[in-house]
Amino acid sequence: MSCGTQKENDKVNIEKQTIQLDGDLMTPEALWAMSRISGYQASPDGEHIAFQMGYYSVAENKSHQVLWMMNADGSEQKQLTNDAENETDVQWLDNETIAFLREGEVWKMGLNGKNRKQMTKTDGQVEGFLFAPDGKKAILLKSIDFNEIIQKNPEDLPKATGRVVNDLMYRHWDHYVESIQHPFVIDFETGEEFDILDGEPFECPMEPFGGIEQLAWSPDSKSIAFTCRCKTGLEYSISTDSDIFLYEVEARDLNNIEHTKNLCKEGREFGILPCAAMAYHGDGKQLNPTKTLKDQEINVKHKDENVGYDTNPKFSPDGRYVAWLSMERDGYESDRQRLCIYDLKEGTKTYVTESFDSSVDDFCWAPDSYTLYYIGVWHATENLYKTNLKGEVKQLSNDWADFGSVQMLNEKELVAERHSITEPADLYVVNPGDTIADTQIKQLTEVNKDILDQLAKPSIEQRWVKTTDGKEMLTWVILPPHFDAAKKYPTLLFCEGGPQSAVSQFWSYRWNFMIMASQGYVVIAPNRRGVPGFGQEWLEEISGDWTGQCMKDYLSAIDDAVENLPYVDKDRLGAVGASFGGFSVYYLAGHHEGRFKCFIAHDGAFNLEAMYTETEENWFSNWEYDDAYWNKDQTARARKTYENSPHRFVDKWDTPILCIHGEKDYRINATQGMSAFNAARMRGIEAQLLIFPDENHWVLKPQNGILWQRTYFAWLDKWLKK
Repeated sequence: MSCGTQKENDKVNIEKQTIQLDGDLMTPEALWAMSRISGYQASPDGEHIAFQMGYYSVAENKSHQVLWMMNADGSEQKQLTNDAENETDVQWLDNETIAFLREGEVWKMGLNGKNRKQMTKTDGQVEGFLFAPDGKKAILLKSIDFNEIIQKNPEDLPKATGRVVNDLMYRHWDHYVESIQHPFVIDFETGEEFDILDGEPFECPMEPFGGIEQLAWSPDSKSIAFTCRCKTGLEYSISTDSDIFLYEVEARDLNNIEHTKNLCKEGREFGILPCAAMAYHGDGKQLNPTKTLKDQEINVKHKDENVGYDTNPKFSPDGRYVAWLSMERDGYESDRQRLCIYDLKEGTKTYVTESFDSSVDDFCWAPDSYTLYYIGVWHATENLYKTNLKGEVKQLSNDWADFGSVQMLNEKELVAERHSITEPADLYVVNPGDTIADTQIKQLTEVNKDILDQLAKPSIEQRWVKTTDGKEMLTWVILPPHFDAAKKYPTLLFCEGGPQSAVSQFWSYRWNFMIMASQGYVVIAPNRRGVPGFGQEWLEEISGDWTGQCMKDYLSAIDDAVENLPYVDKDRLGAVGASFGGFSVYYLAGHHEGRFKCFIAHDGAFNLEAMYTETEENWFSNWEYDDAYWNKDQTARARKTYENSPHRFVDKWDTPILCIHGEKDYRINATQGMSAFNAARMRGIEAQLLIFPDENHWVLKPQNGILWQRTYFAWLDKWLKK
């Protein structure tokens, strides 16, 4: 394998990796040699597409982000940036000029990558940006000190590492919350810069994954729509209630942030909004903040108020409407994401995807300001749809693939990122018709063709399995390359995370079905109770019932495979999964009745009582567990949840298990994985622990990724390939 690196100014410039395989099967090294497309944007005239590419070096244990350019038809693809610095966040200023982020500053350059000029001077503080349509102003995302939750240490103790914490949300995902992002507006003509949330303790965009997509400029460059959750501390930790606000840029001296309009809650302006979980009954009695919102009677003054997640606003091209993704219920992070339209002229809200019984994951406006294109999961694929202001939904694609994002390319066509179980992300152009048959999809990039051409692909099949309650469950069956139906194969039951995440045609650089099959395993991946794409009823059956029907669904899938697929070896079965999938593995370890010969759990919950107070986003536990473990009057579902926590069944464990966890995982703390491993060894069960001191809920560093893959397959091979 060629490293694809070179020295430049004492820095390593990581370039595209090349690899020559000894055979035609996917390996961890081949997986990590692949290039990764991320952000992309079409020029205003639709003639060009600029996009970001990531190259990864295992030897250097890091990645390098560069920018590429191509014509709208995919021709003349060329790399624009060639030195060792990361250049990201590509955005067009006009048809001839591209803006991008480099070393914490906004730069611009021409179509050929030349005539580079630095546009901001902030000492490297810019973390994201968005230019106004007129090109005269931009939003800059920058972090500000935040000492409301974690006190600043005394100045005479500069080496003290302790943190004095006064409230919840003192850490999020993988870091302590000692700063938050705010959006600043810079006027490039005057040089003036101001914080539109000046003096407010609220973050914008929202942690942990929010970015510039949570803000939008109006077409006339006079207004900004932005996402904000006006809460901190305990209120933040138990509520998902975020809103979309409209900020008038030019009137800020007269119409300051306290008077910014809330588009989600009629009659409300900006500021601390009542948290539903801390609301009061009509008799003045305060609601119990540890009780879940769905089981409490809350007097809602305005029934049309949005109290769940509201995110990612986008103005219509004519400026009359603002669309955004909206969840209905507070505290429920996996509620159905509906597409909400706010009419700025009439002051009314409508929902235009009500007939689509699944979530909208990304969307864009058509030039007519009447049609919207969106992507959403249905029956285990993430396909393309369109709707309009009347809410008339039509499906436009039906491939065994996932669209990851979509935006307009020109007046008629779309540009989209698409991937599948056997193909990593590439860019496509879509000419949407009025039906699936009329829609044309053409691939523009093949960034990993040199590697994929060397690889034999697994076969993918769909299988509908009868569940114990008489329903039909769609299950992916992934067969090894060079599959021989006359042979018996070791087989893996894949347990999905989330718990409400799709088992779709996803491509992962860790939980990758193609590499599992290429290592000689049949993979059974059921869309068990709780995953989206099969209607809201199917999705919600898992909340408060983590160890009920969804676990029966897992066993139905693997039992069906054993009974009806002759190539599945019933004596060589394993169960694997991460997050809720890891929880599933820990639970199955005490309830599998001899089905499996080994288990692998990554970042899984093991002790639900401990996790209730360990996790940082407490709304999740409140909703999913139904109640706090200490409440004596807790619901029957809550009692069932805690009584069936995996740690209570370790006495029934009898099968080798590999536990994997990251110590910077603050969603599911590393003590969960350590406890499971320790319990297994104290029971005398063969076990292994792979612990990452520097990884979070994911494994992001190249060498850690290789170690993860090697450890994962070494464990499976040890117990399933005897």
